[in-house]
Amino acid sequence: MMMRVQVVIESTAGEPIAVHEIGCLHREELRPDTVGLTLAEAKTVLARLQQRLVEQQAAEYLWAQSRCPHCGTKRSHKGAHTITLRTLFGKLRLKSPRLYHCQCQRHPARTFSPLAERLPERTTPELLYLETKWASLIPYEMTTKLLDEVLPIGKHVNAATVRNHLQAVAERTEAELGDEQVCFIEGCSRDWATLPRPDGPLTVGLDGGYVHSCDKTSRKDGWFEVIAGKSITAEGAAKCFAFVHRYDTKPKRRVFEVLKSQGMQMNQQITLLSDGGDTVRQLQLYLNPQAEHLLDWFHVTLRITVMTQMAKGLEGKDVTIQPAVLKELERSKWYLWHGNVYEACISIDNLELVLDNEDELTAKCRSLLRALRDFRVYITTNARLIPNYGERWRYGEAIATGFVESTINQVVSKRFVKKQALLHR
Repeated sequence: MMMRVQVVIESTAGEPIAVHEIGCLHREELRPDTVGLTLAEAKTVLARLQQRLVEQQAAEYLWAQSRCPHCGTKRSHKGAHTITLRTLFGKLRLKSPRLYHCQCQRHPARTFSPLAERLPERTTPELLYLETKWASLIPYEMTTKLLDEVLPIGKHVNAATVRNHLQAVAERTEAELGDEQVCFIEGCSRDWATLPRPDGPLTVGLDGGYVHSCDKTSRKDGWFEVIAGKSITAEGAAKCFAFVHRYDTKPKRRVFEVLKSQGMQMNQQITLLSDGGDTVRQLQLYLNPQAEHLLDWFHVTLRITVMTQMAKGLEGKDVTIQPAVLKELERSKWYLWHGNVYEACISIDNLELVLDNEDELTAKCRSLLRALRDFRVYITTNARLIPNYGERWRYGEAIATGFVESTINQVVSKRFVKKQALLHR
């Protein structure tokens, strides 16, 4: 069997203008590897179809520009050159004539190139979208291989081009972003009451990760912090965002725009979960009047788990106080689970008394005491962010940023091809 694929170009009235053959497919017996189009055949057909379609579009546009729109006088030609257009289905070279402006109107220049002015970017928006989308998720080199594998763009795309396009899109998006503000709450409660009923609550998680800079000089320096987050609607639709803390000048505006794109209103309930660090704690303030700020239970229990392992490693004379230390750690965890920060602090104070009663503290005992004091500062600083975790858990409400951990891996680890475990706060 032989099948010919042709393109028939017709006028507006339906009269045929030209017929072009763009493919000829040969098939014999039916086999799994001969069913339908192969990837190579599909790429060839798409590339040839794109070439004929764009050439016809360019020819019609140039014909319309060959005469002055004001007086109808035919414009004179000065010359012609070739422009390159990168599309989703191939790299095209189009003939672009240069025309003289008609003297019936005044113009800043004597000549112009209609096709070059109509296509200033030289890259179609769809190709730019795919390049920037995948380049923001995976390395540039992998992006070029992916696009070359599934699209008929040949070897005309490279990592440097993708990087430049991504940077240009990022700069344009950054320019369209509004100014940074300390507070994004607008209007008064009377106005909020008249707003339509929101779809449902939003759950937002924020976390931070550290990666090495490419210009680091030693293992101890060259780190930069990436703040990543995920916003989930009541229906389960999620959006991710990330930025470099020290370099981003509009972090709060960026988070606000993400929430706004998900339909956030001033009368909508929002739950903001974070690890209690200064950076993310300040970032989530004054975004919404109905916002509920919570300390992530994962980071609370992680610190207690570390101190428990340190207590289990006590040796020598400290073994006698080990049961009391483990019991008080478990008790403080139970108090915090039920949101009782006052009793948890009393339990930590009791632990400090037990550890400080020793005449000469061993190295492990001093490390445990230091971690215990840091933990007390941590929970007292974030006391207003500690809810009754047990009650929230029984009602199926969010208490931890586990969903943000996957965002950290997606945005930071995969994007930077990180092999080691990511260092969290």
